[in-house]
Order: sequence, then structure tokens, then C-alpha cells
Amino acid sequence: MLDLRQLRYFVAVAETEHVGRAAEKLHISQSPLSRQIAQLEKDLGLLLFERSQQRIRLTADGRTFLSETQALLRHADRLENLGRRLGRGEEGGLCVGYLGDAMHSGALPRALRDLHEARPGIHVALYNLPPAEQFEGLRQRSLDIALVPEPPPQDDPDLRGALLLEDPLLLAVPEQHPLAARAEVRPEDLDGRPWVAVEDSQDPAWRDAFMASCAASGFRPDIRFEATEPLTATGLVASGLGLALVQRSMVRAAQNVVVRELPWLDETVRLWAVWHRIDLRPVVAAFRSIVLAPVTDSADSPPLG
Repeated sequence: MLDLRQLRYFVAVAETEHVGRAAEKLHISQSPLSRQIAQLEKDLGLLLFERSQQRIRLTADGRTFLSETQALLRHADRLENLGRRLGRGEEGGLCVGYLGDAMHSGALPRALRDLHEARPGIHVALYNLPPAEQFEGLRQRSLDIALVPEPPPQDDPDLRGALLLEDPLLLAVPEQHPLAARAEVRPEDLDGRPWVAVEDSQDPAWRDAFMASCAASGFRPDIRFEATEPLTATGLVASGLGLALVQRSMVRAAQNVVVRELPWLDETVRLWAVWHRIDLRPVVAAFRSIVLAPVTDSADSPPLG
């Protein structure tokens, strides 16, 4: 059986590529650390590191093992957190997985605010994880609810989901830009314009997909900047560095930016709430109801200039 302590030692050595520095980080001496790594390799029947007098580095198998080990240790930490909360009698403890869209769109902060107002004693742990890891966390019961950009497969035996948010994409334009004064923006008006593209970290081919979508709509942007999130893109637009397509929910507080609807561009960003079909604790169902409650306040909708 795998020893979690040995796995943590392995990760420390792998991340530093130096037994001495890893030992300092772990607050142990170097010799027992080396013995633990050697014992792990012996138990696995696998060479994890290539060793030389100058350095230690992961083998190809070691790199694969590292990725899985890090995922396992994250899960173990979440499980330990859950166990400690249950041990303290915190029936209301929740583990919530999410992506940036859930936070920036306001969907998750709204739900957490409403939960706190209804049940202020509940402890919530938030984990920013890729969708696949969130789904696995739900199956392993280390997460209670996941906020992801797509639902689980329809034939998934364990997971259930519901559409939480459909966020249309709007054109964000610098306040002093010539297009800001136009009531209607056509595809040809955007052709060749400097552009700030929003990266999709979940899709390695996001740039090609974005360009193909623009071409299908009738224009070709000149991408000058690539932003890691919509809020960054909005800031770059406000500085006059280009145009961008940004979700409606993320431009509501933007300054020096005008937004325009594009009726000919049928693009939305979707957010799904996903959970395990079996609710072990009532607080999970209660939070799910809060998350899925319809938003009736339209005060946050951005002006269209």
C-alpha cells in the first residue's frame, strides 16, 4: 500500500530536483529522505529519478507518476479537511469546486453570500480545479458541488447537472474608439482591428477555434494580446489596446469601456452546477438550491453605451 508520507517526500524531491533542498523544505535530514525515496522505488519496482553527481531529475515514468501523485495528494488533503470538519461536528462543512468564470461572473459569490446569510455557521472550502478533477472529486465525495463549463455525460451513472448561467458575449470597445459611437456594429467593422483575445486554458487549440468562429461570423481579428481571463482583457480594452469579446457579467463594473451587442454573433459562455446523485448531507442539497436559485436582480447588467 502506498505511504502518503513517502509520496509527499517524492513530490518535494521532484519539485526541487535536489535532495538537500527537499530535506530542508521537509525539515528532515538528507539521509532518511534518500532512503525513503529508494524504498518507494523498490516497492513500486520503478525508477523514478535519474541520478548523477551534479543533480537528480525525473525519468519519463517519474514525470507521469508525479502528475498522478500530486492529484492524489490534493484529494487526500480535501478528504482530511472533510474528516476534521466532521470530527468537529461541523455538519455544515462544504467543499466546492469551481473555475474562474464562476467567480468572475458573480454566480459563486452570490451563492456564498446567500448561504452565509441563511446559515452563517457553515464552513466552505473552495478549490479552483480543472473540470475533470472536479468530476472526479464529486465521484470520490471529496467535493460536494462543482461549477464547470459543461455538464457530465448524459449516461453518467453518478453525476447530475443543471445549467446555472448563460452569459452572452458582448463586444468591448475603448470609450474613445470610433466604434463606441455607433449604434450598430457589423462584422466588416471588426475586420483587421487590433484585438485582445481571451485564452481558454482548458482547450490547447483555443486560438484556432476562436479564429474559426470569427471567420464564420465574417471578420478576422488582428490579435495583439492574449489575456488569461476576461477581466484582464477588459482592462486592456479600457487602455485602448484593442477590442475584445467579453461576457456580459464581466463588464458590468468596467470603466472607460463601452459594450455593444452583436445580434449576428450567437455566442454564449455557459456554466453548469454538477453534483453527485446521492446527497449524504442535507446541507449539500440546501446549497445546491441556493446556487440554482434564479437571479432576479438586473441592476448588475451593464449599460450598452
